[in-house]
Amino acid sequence: MVPNDDDPLAAVLPHLTQLSNALNRGTLFERTVAAAGITLERPALAVLGVLRMADQPLRIGEIATRMQVAGPHATRQVQGLEQRGLVHRVADPHDQRARLIALTPEGTATADRYMRTLLSWFTAAMADWPTRDREELGRLLGRMVEDVTAHLASAEAPEGP
Repeated sequence: MVPNDDDPLAAVLPHLTQLSNALNRGTLFERTVAAAGITLERPALAVLGVLRMADQPLRIGEIATRMQVAGPHATRQVQGLEQRGLVHRVADPHDQRARLIALTPEGTATADRYMRTLLSWFTAAMADWPTRDREELGRLLGRMVEDVTAHLASAEAPEGP
């Protein structure tokens, strides 16, 4: 399908690509972890972020799903975080055979420090934006992420008979 230049979304895609590149190139991440005094790699910090945003222990499979990575990748990251004392395993209250991954107090503090530092960077970058514009961006971006995620999930779902 050829993009339609008349579609307002056609103008959004280059901006999304540019923002994605800016966020994923490493510069912002490196500055943020340095300012926060954190010595974790990006994937390990992503696990802490997923757990912190969930505000509850999760199964490794759920962590992988939320990170959009394969299960073994999430397992390796969790194992490294366990060795550093940032996460630990707890019994699943609904299935005593299963284990959930929970943040330790140090893991919570690390995730919070990273998020506060990152938020302060974005706050400074958008300091001239009126509060209403920042609120509208948050609302629209949240809606976009939900819709894109749902659309991806429906496209990946196996077709019925």
